[in-house]
Amino acid sequence: MNFAFEVLPKTRHFFNHLIEKTKIEDLNKIPKGFNNNIIWNIGHIVVTEQLLVYRLSGLPMMVNDTLVEKYKKGTKPEGPISQNEVDDIKSLLFSTIERTKEDYINAAFDSYQQYTVSTTGNTLSNVDDALDFVHFHEGIHFGYVLAQLKALNN
Repeated sequence: MNFAFEVLPKTRHFFNHLIEKTKIEDLNKIPKGFNNNIIWNIGHIVVTEQLLVYRLSGLPMMVNDTLVEKYKKGTKPEGPISQNEVDDIKSLLFSTIERTKEDYINAAFDSYQQYTVSTTGNTLSNVDDALDFVHFHEGIHFGYVLAQLKALNN
């Protein structure tokens, strides 16, 4: 699973760089043809990793319930978010996956509640499956964000 912990920080660096170089107005803007915005996608990947890896393993998550309710599957932005919330999401980009790696190395994920992913129909049976899916999921949202950036710049 070392590969997982090599890829995730690289993907998260892209999202971090995007937050740093994009005005908050653009992070919050929903481009025509989309039902969410850039910052929602970034908050969503953080929340999803925590749900799939920690909640389904029966372990406490590093994100609070408010964040989960705002960025879980099936949600969309309710309005613009503040710079403080952007900063909170940004801080979670790396702290969450660093903790996941540490917990993985320390074999903290000893149980897992099976979950069938609606996107692909695949069933996640353990934390390794969850981490594999997290890569796929973050790649999807990487693509959404690139498309949103292009739409904002046209």
